[in-house]
Amino acid sequence: MRFRLDVAADRPELAWRDVHGPARGVVYGLLKSQDPELSQQLHDVGWQGHALRPLAISPPIFSGAKKRKGAYATSSKGSVWIGSPVPRIAGCLLAALAGRQHLRWGEATLQIKGVEVENTPDHSSGEAVFETVSPVILKHEGRYLLPGDAAYEERLVHNLRHKADVLGLPSDVRVEVLAAGPRRRFDVQGAMRIGATVKLSITAAPRLLDAIYDWGLGLVSIQGFGWIR
Repeated sequence: MRFRLDVAADRPELAWRDVHGPARGVVYGLLKSQDPELSQQLHDVGWQGHALRPLAISPPIFSGAKKRKGAYATSSKGSVWIGSPVPRIAGCLLAALAGRQHLRWGEATLQIKGVEVENTPDHSSGEAVFETVSPVILKHEGRYLLPGDAAYEERLVHNLRHKADVLGLPSDVRVEVLAAGPRRRFDVQGAMRIGATVKLSITAAPRLLDAIYDWGLGLVSIQGFGWIR
């Protein structure tokens, strides 16, 4: 399940450190308000014996924002998406937003104007084209990978198979990069993240494609990376 929050920012811009920096704290805060034990489990050890956390959030994305040099422009027309392929986690996040009027995002306050559950596209063919709105983060031997690097598709397939194993789903996956955005670098709470947005063709079991749509692509989806449009 994934859902969209329609939001309005209380200031004209975010510092670049606050584009992805607050995301992890926002997610754990929402979970903790409903199920402290679940929040602590995911934070400390991951999900059911795996270090991965099957949940994702997007950075706030605003339309009609006037570009500002050195800052991330906001507006009164924004969205934040949150999702998880695990019903318990998704339900907890959705319940945490019921009746909530504001979301603290770094130094900004986002007024929540509405919450809408999004329908999952039909993946019954076993094929899907996914395009991300935030950079996909992948690493190999300590180095960040970008689309076009020799090991990029291989490591993305490895990540998707790992996610399939976490969820108990078939792990036969094929990936083809169709297009990619420019290299982007973010400092997220003192940790460097390097990646690029990407458009992919993925062949996999329909249930795994559904799960990827809710979870996102690549690493650190809980920090807002790899969110699928």
